[in-house]
Amino acid sequence: MSTPHVVVVMGVAGTGKTTIGPLLADALGVPYAEGDDFHPPANIAKMSAGTPLDDDDRRPWLDAIGRWAHGRAGLGGVVSSSALKRAYRDRLRDGAPGAVFLHLTGDRALIERRMADRKGHFMPTALLDSQFATLQPLQDDEAGVAVDVSGTPEEITERAVAALRRLAN
Repeated sequence: MSTPHVVVVMGVAGTGKTTIGPLLADALGVPYAEGDDFHPPANIAKMSAGTPLDDDDRRPWLDAIGRWAHGRAGLGGVVSSSALKRAYRDRLRDGAPGAVFLHLTGDRALIERRMADRKGHFMPTALLDSQFATLQPLQDDEAGVAVDVSGTPEEITERAVAALRRLAN
């Protein structure tokens, strides 16, 4: 990408945001911030108990990510956030107007397998259906690209970098 943007790596749980985010940041030469680190403890406890977050739970989390992204304006950065609803992405853009979204998409069965294989994450596979039910894909008027998550992390990252470069042109 020709100018430093903040890229928000979005998608349902299990798409690889935490894996692809740092690889993408490295490829772009910018810092990475893990979106889960911005959750208040109450959100983590709620998700760990198998209860989906509601909009009230997400607001302070989205605002914290937006503040980080705003601080990286003109410098570039990559941050992960599920950003499942348009309203959530709008809230992130309120904090960081130049944010660009990378929507990691994929087959539900593949994502569920990946979720089941990961260790030590607070998001149980039982919440995957609620994630898909909440998901509103990027709309035509939103700056961003969708990239399929099949393949290796390196292949996904290469596709993401190429898609983001096309978007910048």
